Amino acid sequence: MEKYFQLKEKGTTVSKEIVAGITTFLAMAYILAVNPGMLGSIPGMSFGGVFTATAIASAIATLLMAFLANLPVALAPGMGLNAFFTYTVCFGMGCSPWLALTAVLLEGLLFIVLSFFGVREAIIKSIPASMKKAVAVGIGLFICLIGLSNAGIAASDTGTIIGFNNLNLEHSTAIVAMLGLIITIVLYVLKVPGAILLGIAITTIIGIPFGVTSIPEGWKPFSLPEKPFLFKFEWGGVLSLKFFVIFFTFLFTDIFDTIGTLVGVTEQAGLTDEEGNIPKVKGALLADAVGTVAGACLGTSTVTSFVESSSGVAAGGRTGLSSVVTAIFFILALFFTPLFALVPSAATAPALIFVGFLMMKSVTSIDFEDVTEGIPAFITIMVMPFAYSISKGIAFGMISYVIAKVAGKKVKEISVVTWILAVVFLFDIVFEAIK
Repeated sequence: MEKYFQLKEKGTTVSKEIVAGITTFLAMAYILAVNPGMLGSIPGMSFGGVFTATAIASAIATLLMAFLANLPVALAPGMGLNAFFTYTVCFGMGCSPWLALTAVLLEGLLFIVLSFFGVREAIIKSIPASMKKAVAVGIGLFICLIGLSNAGIAASDTGTIIGFNNLNLEHSTAIVAMLGLIITIVLYVLKVPGAILLGIAITTIIGIPFGVTSIPEGWKPFSLPEKPFLFKFEWGGVLSLKFFVIFFTFLFTDIFDTIGTLVGVTEQAGLTDEEGNIPKVKGALLADAVGTVAGACLGTSTVTSFVESSSGVAAGGRTGLSSVVTAIFFILALFFTPLFALVPSAATAPALIFVGFLMMKSVTSIDFEDVTEGIPAFITIMVMPFAYSISKGIAFGMISYVIAKVAGKKVKEISVVTWILAVVFLFDIVFEAIK
């Protein structure tokens, strides 16, 4: 185990990796309820079938990440992509879920090819070092906002664009989450091992008298998994313009969400080299691609790297061993769904909020004195939380990077791939505006 995962070299231990893996799982376990809830509402699909597909696909992809890349990054069907699958493709465009799964399958197969030929790896390497650090900071603020929203602390109905709810009994979820955040901060400052995981567990217990953690009557921790939707594809409409739009949207959103997450999490963990490059990135991207193919074959939307992995990194995760632990818990979840369902969003939200602080550290190494580096970094950081999109943060950041370098007469610092990405991003923004 030591030899394969290089625990000593990465400055970690088996116990730290186990705690990190459990922390990551708890932080992203909401996907086991949210994804089946969305896709299960589509005629022809069911909550139980999608739940099984979600758990198995997540476990497969996360194990591949562990053994192909040795990174503490977990994968699951991506938020945003599952909403596009459900509300735009199936309900909005009137497509069957099987046609949508066909688009996901082909996207995953193309990603496998691109990963083997190093295309996605080249894209990651083309992102300037300052931008990679900005991506980490932007993701930190992004998941902090997710935590605040999940906890009911931040809301858009407070009379301003966004604000904090009053901490009264009407907002008991917010109260529990704030108590959990205080507990997490105290434990972390006192350097208690597994502070974030302990914070989640204690907050879950605190939520019981507040009615936030609910234990159903006749509750049993064990249940048997339902059969997933195996190999249900529809090939009749794959040559249509509608299918191309669906396929392109899945492809474009996934590739840059994944890249952004990998860059942000590895930067936070201190696993990148001096130039900000990710070790074994080809294996990481291949895990994402194969996971997407597996998910499509099982009956779920695009599988991608999860930003919540940063909570496991904050708990000490540095190797693929933590990913193995997370994958094991996804398999266990198939049989103990009611047990994992007890952990409320108010208990995982403090972990996400606190990780926002931990990921802010990268901002100190961005050279804001050089405005051609500082302005694109600022735009990247700003857009991610305010646009609620990692991919849009990268897009606007790369476009502004090219503009700033051209205006600053530093065109030679712009790589060919960066030019291509900026043009592609600009095209995508224009395409979204006119469609």
